[in-house]
Amino acid sequence: MKKFLSMLLAMIMVLGVVGASAEAVTYERGDDEDIYEEVLGDFEGLMAAAEAAETIDERFVLEAQAEAYLLDSAVMIPTTTQGGAYTMTRIAYRTIPYANWGNDDDRWGTMVAANELIKKEDREVMKEAWKKAVAGEEAYDPAKILTDLGYTLANEYKTTFSTAPVTLDWLNTSSQSDTEITVQTVDGLVQYNNLGVMEPKLAESWEISEDGLTYTFHIRQDAKWYTSEGAEYAPVTANDFVAGFRHMLDAKAGLEWLVDGVVAGAGEYYGNGGAWEDVGYEAADDYTLVITLEAPTSYFMTMLTYSCFLPICEDWYLSHGGVFGVEEYAAASADTNAYTYGMNTDVASQVYCGPFLLKKLVTDSEIVCEKNPNYYDADKINMNKITWIFDAGENPTQTYKDVVDGVYAGMGLTEASGTLALAKEDGNFDKYAYVSDTTSTSYFGGLNMNRGTFALASGACASPKTEQQKIDTQTALWNKNFRKALQHAFDKGTQNATSRGEDLKYANLRNMYTHPEFVQLSEATVDQNGHEFPAGTMYGEMVQYYLDEMGCKVNVTDAIDGWYNPEAAQEYLAAAKEELGDTVAWPIQIDVVYYGPSAANTAQAQAYKQVIEKTLGTDSVIVNLIEATTTEDFYACGYRASNGEAGNFDMFYGSGWGPDYGDPNTYLNTFLGNGAGYMTKVIGLF
Repeated sequence: MKKFLSMLLAMIMVLGVVGASAEAVTYERGDDEDIYEEVLGDFEGLMAAAEAAETIDERFVLEAQAEAYLLDSAVMIPTTTQGGAYTMTRIAYRTIPYANWGNDDDRWGTMVAANELIKKEDREVMKEAWKKAVAGEEAYDPAKILTDLGYTLANEYKTTFSTAPVTLDWLNTSSQSDTEITVQTVDGLVQYNNLGVMEPKLAESWEISEDGLTYTFHIRQDAKWYTSEGAEYAPVTANDFVAGFRHMLDAKAGLEWLVDGVVAGAGEYYGNGGAWEDVGYEAADDYTLVITLEAPTSYFMTMLTYSCFLPICEDWYLSHGGVFGVEEYAAASADTNAYTYGMNTDVASQVYCGPFLLKKLVTDSEIVCEKNPNYYDADKINMNKITWIFDAGENPTQTYKDVVDGVYAGMGLTEASGTLALAKEDGNFDKYAYVSDTTSTSYFGGLNMNRGTFALASGACASPKTEQQKIDTQTALWNKNFRKALQHAFDKGTQNATSRGEDLKYANLRNMYTHPEFVQLSEATVDQNGHEFPAGTMYGEMVQYYLDEMGCKVNVTDAIDGWYNPEAAQEYLAAAKEELGDTVAWPIQIDVVYYGPSAANTAQAQAYKQVIEKTLGTDSVIVNLIEATTTEDFYACGYRASNGEAGNFDMFYGSGWGPDYGDPNTYLNTFLGNGAGYMTKVIGLF
């Protein structure tokens, strides 16, 4: 840190000194690579060691060390996961694909739902039946359970959306708000069922070579591509998977790095101008797909449920302006008159091979998918129609009424929105409300280490900071002790209570990036320092061990506030002030953007300001709450920011990551440097 502080002092001497007039200084953004090296430099080395491990268990141990290092850096703070909220619903327990990773849990065709809200005791009956089915004790038939209990079955599902898809090209996006819609309309090679078992989908069968490098998939011959009107267009072939994979690499939309170092030649192709012929993806014939890996990869099959391995109809793609080649695609896609593939303004710009056809997409109104009666597995699809209605969260009382009246299948009940109180008043809470299961998705807050935007192009969401205050914030955030002071002052439970209510304020809190029980050791494993972890050790237990070894005051257990520690926050603040000396003027200004029309988001922002300023004191830190009045502005400041420089915030807690496959590096790789990690933009880098 001394080297970095000397760099900062040199920069401050050039740009201005504390106490100088606002006209005498100008904020300048630093160098991403230098900043990353200082705050997360050892992370990449630890990840490289994990990738080179000889066994799966050794890799898990090394990944745990890398995660501990990431958490200790305090550039990010895990906040919550999905679930852990009071909910009432008409959807039967676990009838859609069940997996801790990939896109399959967004596939809703097999959903079983009732026309009536399901009583919480009846949900428990289904939950116990599901557990017995997973254990192999009996079959799970949720439709029969519901009808035996007196419910009638629904064949349409209606929900809400606040962010519309920006593309119908499922290989040119890594945003869940896009793929939640598109995965209803396209199948992959394999798919998990509702018991968490992987089953054939477009691949009827497959073989893996003895050396673990070659995977041969046999594509079913009854799958077809259909237009949005339901007209058959072409058969699904192995060439469509090859075309999809190449298009994904060409588009470089945030999926490509997942296969770098996994599929032979992929990284060289999209990153260094390598030849496509050297990529391990080929069609041996119309219905045989062969994938060759760089090295044996134990979790490769689990990767296939993520969208980067989906097919596209090659002929349709080419006939709508599509081309192959990284540079060729960049040029062609810029011409929106000629390149019309997958435009979100026209459902007819795509063809579909999944259970649903996209029939309507109006970005601020309604999205509709209808069942394709000609789908090869149509008899397994329970929903005839899925509808999303735009809802920015501005009138939760009406949404609650709509759920009660049967317009929507269900909703979460929150304190800030008033819906929890409504349900308690009318008796629905006692009859229907249950606490939803938590998931492997992890949300987190990021501190902007290299801010490049202080207002949107329209002038909206402008920071109130002077040039000197911008410099002071940057200087303070480059100090690890200051970052730790902020993160340990963050009372996540108090913030969460604004939406979940006081009794559930800890239920969905997460304190590490990877789900703490995501993987476990199959055998006893000794690390490089001689410490032995016994067989069965959960991943989170290993991360905790290394955090303790580092003296990091974090408890990674789910459902507690494992970061909030006012005493530690004060200690770190004192250390930061000593190290920073007179290079900054206190208080440091921290900008947080929130969506004003949402009562829940507003309450969260106010709670963050309250807990930070209470713990650290307004003589040390002031949180500036900056209102976004439209969802477009709010998402542009953080979630939809194209890169680190575009992030308009100092602290942003609106991003999350759902794992793509069954290894902790599906989370951790998102923080690799030099643009390789998708989530470094949430800490203002790359």
